Amino acid sequence: MVKYVLKAENLTKSYHGVTVLNNVSVALEAGKIYGLIGQNGAGKSTFMKLITGLAFPTSGSIELFGHTGERALEGERKRIGSMIEYPSLDLSMTAKENIRLHRIMKGVPDEEIEDELLKLVNLSDTGKKKAKNFSLGMKQRLGIAIALLGNPELLILDEPINGLDPIGVVEIRNLLKKLCEGRQITILISSHNLPEMYQTATDYIIIHKGQIKEKLTLDELGEHCKHYIRISSTETERLVSVLEMKLKTQNYKVMPDKSVKLYDYIDEKEKIARVLFENKLIITNFSGEGDTLEDYFVAVVGGGQYV
Repeated sequence: MVKYVLKAENLTKSYHGVTVLNNVSVALEAGKIYGLIGQNGAGKSTFMKLITGLAFPTSGSIELFGHTGERALEGERKRIGSMIEYPSLDLSMTAKENIRLHRIMKGVPDEEIEDELLKLVNLSDTGKKKAKNFSLGMKQRLGIAIALLGNPELLILDEPINGLDPIGVVEIRNLLKKLCEGRQITILISSHNLPEMYQTATDYIIIHKGQIKEKLTLDELGEHCKHYIRISSTETERLVSVLEMKLKTQNYKVMPDKSVKLYDYIDEKEKIARVLFENKLIITNFSGEGDTLEDYFVAVVGGGQYV
């Protein structure tokens, strides 16, 4: 039986007559990393605020860990850790002092958790260095450590890789994977960077102008963006036979229009063309095709600037 940590049904949120979320329905399974992908202003932060109780929906319902109703949700939200918009840090404090402050505010009695979390996010060696002197990546990792106080089962992170240099991005990516795989924490992470999320998330939710446009797994996303060579011939059956007998591949797909998508030999087009010529096949189309991640995103949201 599938275990859901979150179910949102027809969530709508309006501010002063302007609808920023429109009938959003999402279900998150335990133990996965979900990438909430959308342009700036798509409604990502608003959705996260509704889940964490920082804002309330105009209509719709939220279920957390199988419970509904405001009183029940208030209790279940203690099982959520979050960092929305930016880390809540006192820049005049050290990393450990920041964690201690939030530990006390959250009523977490275990003092040893401070050093454990610093080690987990690779900030153990910062000593007396103030947070104001941290790099952006260090601040983000400290924010994640604070969000992990209380051992949450659902971690919600709003744009944690935004503005990071490549090394910072890799550090956050590796940390999130370790949390999901090692601690079985379900993670919802928002971003406008689909290529980066492609290396992090297991599932994807594409949101645009407050509406969910598509939900898909990593494999499904990869299939949509898979590169291939499209080959059309007057003799499709013999073309397929040549692919299997001469090129030793079955990694192809025959399309309804009788063209063939070949997923092997992507960088060996000359070899393919030579084999087809040697077998006297009449080829009417031979082209490399396949969307980039950005192309796919733009196609899903209906065009416009990818940011």
